[in-house]
Amino acid sequence: MQATDKVIDEAVASGKLVGAVVVISKDGQIIHQRAAGLADREAGTPMQQDTIFRAASLTKPMVAATLLAMADKGLVRVDDPVTDYLPYFKPKLADGSQPVITLKHLLTHTAGLIYDYSDKDPRISAGLTDTDMHLDELLPLLGAQELSYPPGTSWFYSMAIDVLGGVVAKLHGGRLRDAVAHYVTEPLGMADTAFHVTDRDRLAVPYADGEDRPVRMGEPHAAKNPWGGITRFSPARIFNEKAFECGGGGMATTGPDFIRFLNAMLADGGAVLRPETAKMAMQDQMGYEREPGQAFSFLGSYTTDPARADLYWPAGTNNWGGIYGHIWSIDPVNRITMVSLSNTAFYGGELAFPRALRKAVYSDLT
Repeated sequence: MQATDKVIDEAVASGKLVGAVVVISKDGQIIHQRAAGLADREAGTPMQQDTIFRAASLTKPMVAATLLAMADKGLVRVDDPVTDYLPYFKPKLADGSQPVITLKHLLTHTAGLIYDYSDKDPRISAGLTDTDMHLDELLPLLGAQELSYPPGTSWFYSMAIDVLGGVVAKLHGGRLRDAVAHYVTEPLGMADTAFHVTDRDRLAVPYADGEDRPVRMGEPHAAKNPWGGITRFSPARIFNEKAFECGGGGMATTGPDFIRFLNAMLADGGAVLRPETAKMAMQDQMGYEREPGQAFSFLGSYTTDPARADLYWPAGTNNWGGIYGHIWSIDPVNRITMVSLSNTAFYGGELAFPRALRKAVYSDLT
């Protein structure tokens, strides 16, 4: 994996990437694993293969898989209306009409929801900022917001998986963390993946892109994002037991843990899903493209045309990332899975590094 290691080493040497753990698997077997750079730059603590990261949106596919596992048990159907489980969740369109929102709409971010409601209701936290609000308090506030488009007619990345998390918790009869543990993390032996940090000494310090080099995040921390706006982080949120369990981004994980999840999805669902459910989960669920060459599955982005998407893997590959600096992918054609967890937002997940890393992995393997 010479090209892959070169990309990792150059990113760390440049100072733009503080540290990362990269795990690559072929046919369900790990073929390359690297811990590079620093988990805590100021303390000089080296990154370890079992370093724990704030998972951010890597939480989403695990919550989606939890719902799908429940569907396999006959507890729910993806076409069910959300109101079957959350009767109060009845957002309306601008014309005052109240459309039906299904669980499939939530899974695919086609429900008409958005992510940033701060200018509409400052009480609504999108999951990155700290809050003492419980999920049962948050979701009625979301249900009172105006939909941005009729469900099923468009795609917009949103708090949909937080709503899905509310459905999962209601179905399980307890907390979201209990449901995800029961259906996903415990069956797969993902001991360090949870809505809390199992070992604080192994938790990576988060950094954000700065003018000259990444800046250690404060509490809270506002950072310019690659999309021309400001993203507000609260790294301490992961320790707040009062904060709602954020299905869209509230978990912590490690590289070895998350590759277990990806490999389970690749291996016909592993101990989590039925084979037919796992295959369906990784297929295009939209029927139209959300951007050139890309649609959406139940787990993440679905590549429909690699050339038009300017990507290095074949059609059918699923991928996504996490705003703290992470990327992942499942390539069912070449049987390749990979995850890169970094402690550098946004460079580790959105800019030159992930693009170069993906190119290098496919150069080395194909």
